[in-house]
Amino acid sequence: MSNSTIPEGLSVESDIVLPTLIRRRAKESPDRVFLEHVDGSRMTYGELQEKADLWSGVLAALGVTPGSTVVSLVPTSFETIALWMGVARLRAIEVPVNTAYVGRMLEYVLADSKADVFVVDVRFAERLADASQALQGRTVIFVGGPAPSIEGAARVVEARNVVTSFNDADWPEPEPHDIATIMYTSGTTGASKGVLVTWAHSMASAIGCFPEADFGEDDVWYGPFPLFHVSGKAPIHSMAHANGRVVLREVFNTGQYWEDIRRHGCTATLLMGSTAVFLESQPPSEDDLDHPLEKVLMSPLPDDVNRFKERFGVRVRSVFNMTEISCPIQTSWDLVDGRSCGRVAPGYQCRVVDEHDELVPPGVLGELVVRADKPWVQMAGYWNMPEKTVEAWRNLWFHTGDGFICDEGGNFYFVDRRKDAIRRRGENISSMEVEADINTHPDVMESAVIAIPSEWSEDEVMAVIVRRLGSDLEASGLYDYLVPRMARFMLPRYIAFADELPKTPTEKVRKAVLRDQGVRSDTWDRDAVLGDR
Repeated sequence: MSNSTIPEGLSVESDIVLPTLIRRRAKESPDRVFLEHVDGSRMTYGELQEKADLWSGVLAALGVTPGSTVVSLVPTSFETIALWMGVARLRAIEVPVNTAYVGRMLEYVLADSKADVFVVDVRFAERLADASQALQGRTVIFVGGPAPSIEGAARVVEARNVVTSFNDADWPEPEPHDIATIMYTSGTTGASKGVLVTWAHSMASAIGCFPEADFGEDDVWYGPFPLFHVSGKAPIHSMAHANGRVVLREVFNTGQYWEDIRRHGCTATLLMGSTAVFLESQPPSEDDLDHPLEKVLMSPLPDDVNRFKERFGVRVRSVFNMTEISCPIQTSWDLVDGRSCGRVAPGYQCRVVDEHDELVPPGVLGELVVRADKPWVQMAGYWNMPEKTVEAWRNLWFHTGDGFICDEGGNFYFVDRRKDAIRRRGENISSMEVEADINTHPDVMESAVIAIPSEWSEDEVMAVIVRRLGSDLEASGLYDYLVPRMARFMLPRYIAFADELPKTPTEKVRKAVLRDQGVRSDTWDRDAVLGDR
């Protein structure tokens, strides 16, 4: 594979910010296709920049200035990327919202963002009815169709109807230390936190996924993951950097996966968590090796990565990353043993420490802490949560909250989460957030939500419920109650009832006891009852 062809005068140093890189690409190669969609549509660099400039004009006309936050509740599309670049040109901050959020979770993020402007796809308009408090005094810009009336908003407009007079020369280029986006975590240790991701951080995350030398202008990254996650944004950075192409699909689809790869000539992709298991679970086919895919990033590695590599004829590497820390641990293409997530990448420092932040010996379980040699390539903090920022960075190391072992050869192994996190289908889920929605049911006295290992790898969600005295609440009724109130990936697969929850003397739920008990004979299983996996 050849190296990228770099237009004369264009530098692609890894610290160049994405909006500047795309602007330069558009100037030098305006007709070069950068984005494709699985529906066959395409967008060139020139078209992307033109659309981004339109968004800059719309937002500037509505009062967006440097440092403003702009909420984006838009599905993965060319529009989403153009909006992101348009926000960036104003040196404002994009706040992409998980499009599965509804109810309380959606209202929390909208309110916490402090944004005065929300850009929303019309398909999500009805959800805003449950977030009327967060809309007070705000402007809602609708895309994808006529703007409906929204209670509470100060102004509701369609983007195409906003009169603009945008002058690009009036706005300085974004800098590596500027905040590119606020990405909300799942709230694994409390309320969801907005991670302040700089442009340098965002690019470092992408460059950490694959070696720079492995990408050229003929490469095509298949991206079936949402643009409100690092997994969705990384391809945009990497392929702009390599002068390659990105193929977008709104939602990962096992049945369409290889057809998409073949039709669009995709050479690289990311497989998160259970997605690799889903692909491998399909019946073997004589076409398993008939595709252009060469390079696969897997995080984490499946149980038998060599079997996957041999069946599909691909190379595989892995990383450990979080929204907060880019990719401080990486493997090469030669995996150590199919279990390690790698060694410390150049420019980072990693340690496994005890509860007092003292280094533990090789082979001993502890918490992974990390930091970087270069400024701005890890998070700039948590939005509106200075105390959480200080807590996470205590002793000048970022504390991941994850249990790791490092062997004598410097190979790092993820062991378990030290926090009450659940990971299902590539999504991190806060047990606290699920419990908060369950506890709104009038017949629920209290609940505890835990992770149960899934046969598809990662976790399933289990809820243990204590009913109010005299209640005859059934699991199916509780599940039906939760469906419109929380994102689909957060819904519990297992529901069990108990007379009381095991607790410590300070009244904290002993979730370890519940995890040890696991699924009981009387536990309701959604998959068994509804066949809804």
